[in-house]
Amino acid sequence: MKKTILSLALTTVFGLTAFANPIDGEKKEIKTSESKIVWKAYKVGGGHEGTIGLKSGALEFDGDQLVGGEFVVDMTTISNTDMTGEYKGKLEGHLKSDDFFSTASNPTASLVFTKVEQNEGGLYDVTGDLTIKGITKPIRFDLSIDGNKATANLKVDRTKYDVKYGSSIIGTAKDKLIYDEFDLVVDLQM
Repeated sequence: MKKTILSLALTTVFGLTAFANPIDGEKKEIKTSESKIVWKAYKVGGGHEGTIGLKSGALEFDGDQLVGGEFVVDMTTISNTDMTGEYKGKLEGHLKSDDFFSTASNPTASLVFTKVEQNEGGLYDVTGDLTIKGITKPIRFDLSIDGNKATANLKVDRTKYDVKYGSSIIGTAKDKLIYDEFDLVVDLQM
């Protein structure tokens, strides 16, 4: 009888603990229409930039301290902002093709924070899982929060996500070499 009562007590305590959320966090949804993601890609002698639409996102706080976040990016919205006309359309089509992001079969990319460390003020060192083309790899970046605004700069190695078009070109095509890393400049409104 004592074993039964002890077992019931332990089951109740550990059962409730298993369902308890250790962080009583507040999720702040990102205002996607007011937020902006700018991509910047580089090649020998120049580069291009544009935007990508944020489909959804939220930052999680414990009090005023950032503890988590998750985002979904609509890769079908990738656009170029430094060109016009026919070449703009060609570049956008090429970025959406299987040579780059394969947006027909991979319409979204995602980022889920796995570790957040607070630095001075509203600065955070964030580690997350970035998924592009169904491939997930860890990424680290700094994120700054000021009121209802968050900003971050991410440097992404496209070859880790099977985006290898033009990578390591040699010979006569070397003047058109596309760098493997591209930047994402993120401005979020909560």
